Amino acid sequence: MKPPLVSVIVTTKNNHATLDACLLSISRQDYGNIELLVIDNDSTDDTKEIAGTYTPLVFNKGPERSAQRNFGAEKANGRYVLIIDSDMELSPEVVSSCIQNIQADPQLKVLIIPEESFGEGFWARCKQLERSFYVGMDSIEAARFFDKTVYQAVGGYNESMTGGEDWDLTNRLRAQGLAIGRAQAFIYHNEGRPRFTRTARKMYYYARHAAAYFAQNPTASALTDKSGPLERYKLFFSKPGKLFKNPLVGAGMLLLKTAEYAAGGLGYLQARRSRRPDQSSQGQGQSQGQEAA
Repeated sequence: MKPPLVSVIVTTKNNHATLDACLLSISRQDYGNIELLVIDNDSTDDTKEIAGTYTPLVFNKGPERSAQRNFGAEKANGRYVLIIDSDMELSPEVVSSCIQNIQADPQLKVLIIPEESFGEGFWARCKQLERSFYVGMDSIEAARFFDKTVYQAVGGYNESMTGGEDWDLTNRLRAQGLAIGRAQAFIYHNEGRPRFTRTARKMYYYARHAAAYFAQNPTASALTDKSGPLERYKLFFSKPGKLFKNPLVGAGMLLLKTAEYAAGGLGYLQARRSRRPDQSSQGQGQSQGQEAA
């Protein structure tokens, strides 16, 4: 019997630097029945040309990655979909590991694939250390491999979200009572050469768009959320031998994470403040819960 078709969906936007390695890693999978789709978002570099050397299934869709992913799932012919970003590389056994897990347990329809970071320079080493703490953490890692019918039944990614959409989808799948398993093979996340200030600005950007996530995933406080700052610091300090095996890298990771959270907190507060005038103009009768939504 022919093994089930797996559609690997890669979203892109001006990803010249990382795309070739990403697509090459997909072409080198030890699982034979794969369909590759690249969903671009108006790239102005040669992203589409690179993608075209690996697959004829190159499409254009925006405005953000959630819409790109859902569009890719609509175009996919596979029974299963694996959705990754273009700065990721798959170890050769990722797809076969996913299929083995799914076939071993008929109840499984969704899988988390662990990730490991790599890159150049000191801050990349800090990001690598940080990511290593998250392997096996259900509150932080999100699903990437789905039975296509299950993915579509819950509506895929929430297209109103720019940031947090991975967790949101995983939360909705769990709310449906679906078991979420784990693959054994790793995805490698290419951090490139991270810059301290650029990393903080990225967190600021996503935090400014976090309201949609928290509206759908209410929590007492973004600070104390199960994937928020306090829980992550607890996780880091719960393994001091790992955190400070290399004291300089450990201290750098804590400094970088603190800067990210400071920038994120500022972005989130500014976004809430900027929404208030519009909300107040709708009348004084809005409840606090409506305002948060």
